[in-house]
Amino acid sequence: MNGGDVAAAAPAPPLEWKFSQVFGERAAGEEVQEVDIISAIEFDKTGDHLATGDRGGRVVLFERTDTKEHAGSRRELERTDYPVTRHPEFRYKTEFQSHEPEFDYLKSLEIEEKINKIRWCHMPNGALFLLSTNDKTIKFWKVEEKKVKKISNLNIDPSRAIANGSMPSSSVSSSQKKYLANGCYTDGSSDCLSNDFSFPPGGLPALHLPVVSSSESSVAAKCRRVYAHAHDYHINSISNNCDGETFISADDLRINLWNLQISNQSFNIVDVKPANMEDLTEVITSAEFHPTHCNMLAYSSSKGSIRLVDLRQSALCDSHSKLFEEKEAPGSRSFFTEIIASISDIKFAKAGRYILSRDYMTLKLWDINMDSGPVSTFQVHEYLRPKLCDLYENDSIFDKFECCLSGDGLRVATGSYSNLFRVFGCAAGNTEATTLEASKNPMRRQVQTPSRPSRSLSSSITRVVRRGAESPVDANGNSFDFTTKLLHLAWHPTENSIACAAANSLYMYYA
Repeated sequence: MNGGDVAAAAPAPPLEWKFSQVFGERAAGEEVQEVDIISAIEFDKTGDHLATGDRGGRVVLFERTDTKEHAGSRRELERTDYPVTRHPEFRYKTEFQSHEPEFDYLKSLEIEEKINKIRWCHMPNGALFLLSTNDKTIKFWKVEEKKVKKISNLNIDPSRAIANGSMPSSSVSSSQKKYLANGCYTDGSSDCLSNDFSFPPGGLPALHLPVVSSSESSVAAKCRRVYAHAHDYHINSISNNCDGETFISADDLRINLWNLQISNQSFNIVDVKPANMEDLTEVITSAEFHPTHCNMLAYSSSKGSIRLVDLRQSALCDSHSKLFEEKEAPGSRSFFTEIIASISDIKFAKAGRYILSRDYMTLKLWDINMDSGPVSTFQVHEYLRPKLCDLYENDSIFDKFECCLSGDGLRVATGSYSNLFRVFGCAAGNTEATTLEASKNPMRRQVQTPSRPSRSLSSSITRVVRRGAESPVDANGNSFDFTTKLLHLAWHPTENSIACAAANSLYMYYA
């Protein structure tokens, strides 16, 4: 089933998640270095490669191994009765320094090396290309795997070889003959090398080809292009176009369109900067291309709205083709309303029919053919509503949580505090709402709170579902820890497998 059939699919049973593996696990009491904290995660289109970026400007690549080990014909798999679903396993492939700390002398501004986003580029030749960005500069990387052959044995017959490597004489020893500098002997014998020298029949018995015993793979990343000096504000998003030739980059006020082959020129396609900055009411928070229509993209704002734009309408897409926003309930406005309404991340479903958005309190699923309101709303942090003053004081209310969808479009996921993440079923009638912990025992902190669909806030045609609220205390009686937060996670494009980042550790789970 594809992502376009989310709303029409039959309810699927809740998934039982299992721990797969962890990279960079911390020992008890080990202090995490700031530069090692993971700040970006991305699977490639095939799901065979995974990239992470950290606050130290490094990009680490992982490669899937279980598919290679069991590759074979269908008949072989049937003969061995090998199951269709495999336990996904990844191994460390390579890492490279993508960005370094910089200083903008014109603006007296330090530019962090932290990786904000990573996006894989899909090339027809199967080579690995990816884009990585910090606050100001985007880089285009090619990851090459080269095989180096090792020669372990030259296969020379020791009985025929001489220490200096020259060919031994067949009959007369060199001690009996005196030779000249040009290689001829003083007695004018036929052992003198001449222009008409020829190999004897059958060749020389002591001359052999070298033997290659093994070959080693060397992985290297090369920066092919640098896209710089196009953003005055911090870059929050990059997204590849399905045409394979262009991509967008977005900061607080502008979205630029780039050609992958041209690094010194970009086109500004969205500009929300007012003539007077005092009139600024909202900023761009996230942007993404449509997965199948190269002329469409969506971007979200700090006011909780999503705009769909069509590049065919005009060169500057300040006027949107569709606007998605949820209307405020009368009398519900407070000081925190706009802060918690700000959308931190948006993702298109695989087929492009639906958009998933994450604000501070909820996940929302939008149908791009229906702008009256979201088709589903999932409560993530409803239990924090009484604590908004404290969260504002310690800046936690500004945390930017990411979201993701499964490849089949049946489920959505997002992170929370105490290194927890939540998985919701989004098909019609599916009440799945699972809480998992980023640890080797993911179900340890699961809170068995029944999902409670509440009354729709709009007309029945929107079919709004609200569920997933839970207690601020976990199953073990511990209060939630706001210093540990799971901001970044990614869903495998074709399987029920999730990679998520807890500080410097990368946890992987499958179902």
